[in-house]
Amino acid sequence: MDERAKTLLKTLIERYIAEGQPVGSRTLSKYSGLDLSPATIRNVMSDLEEMGFISSPHTSAGRVPTPRGYRLFVDTMLTAQALDGQLERSVLAGRIQGELSAPETPQRMIATAARTLSNLSQFAGVVMTPRRAQAFRQIEFMRLSDKRILLIIVTPEGDVQNRIIQTELPYTASQLVEAANFINTHYAGMRFDTVRERLRDELKALRIDMSALMQAAVEAGSSAMEDEEEQVYISGERKLLEVEDLASSMDKLRRLFEVFEHKTSLLQLLDVSSHAEGVQIFIGGESRLVPLEDMAVITAPYEVDGQIVGTLGVIGPTRMAYDRVIPIVDITARLLSSALSQN
Repeated sequence: MDERAKTLLKTLIERYIAEGQPVGSRTLSKYSGLDLSPATIRNVMSDLEEMGFISSPHTSAGRVPTPRGYRLFVDTMLTAQALDGQLERSVLAGRIQGELSAPETPQRMIATAARTLSNLSQFAGVVMTPRRAQAFRQIEFMRLSDKRILLIIVTPEGDVQNRIIQTELPYTASQLVEAANFINTHYAGMRFDTVRERLRDELKALRIDMSALMQAAVEAGSSAMEDEEEQVYISGERKLLEVEDLASSMDKLRRLFEVFEHKTSLLQLLDVSSHAEGVQIFIGGESRLVPLEDMAVITAPYEVDGQIVGTLGVIGPTRMAYDRVIPIVDITARLLSSALSQN
């Protein structure tokens, strides 16, 4: 594709994003800055349509971008003015940081991040909660009765899980403290399955009654981590009802809300993007993970103490202002990483 064709395609996509109407040769002549005749512009448009970058709606003489056209646009033509403008970024960062500074728990921070993404983009904000590593930072035992003990597990992310252990032998409060101290001193930060393997050898040297308690704690801890389902916080999905491209037919609406109801494809998409660095853009029609051709998802991974633990993003129409939404996602991911690490 020569520079002339690239300029016309870029102009067409920018005008379509701004106006939402098929773009004709007269509009391209006005906004492209190229001194071309209408006939030449029509010829270039025919070539671009043949290459699959644009299409012609039956009801209009103008053209609209295809998913392939959007992909070329976001990969090679997107003007990064909003990303490079220090003033705009600092103002945006200040707004996001103000939102994230209020909540005290990781769950509230994540829910706030989803809401902030939605409010700033005017589309749906989504955050996948940190993946459970089946590891623990600390455990405690609380005696409920002679043979019933509450196991309290604090995860590396700061979440708290509780499980009740039914024991065969009675335990005193001092025995429970002793057992918890031993586990925290020797195994904190490990996965429960790793602890289970080590206990098989190391507990032979301990008293039999304490061995039974620790084994029960490890089994209950593993169960707590496995039972904890991966969650997705979604905010503002109903704002997509106001987007004509996504709500123009009952079939599109049904498929749109199936995404939020079942969340399976959404989880897959967020999991894929958590293995990549920086902002990722998924465009419907080119990715099986995005079920609607008119839908796009912009994602970025977030970290805790330098380790990627989840993904956040914005779900909207392919006809979105990418240069405005990309920095919203990027800055939110960076600030959420900072807030969670400090917390």
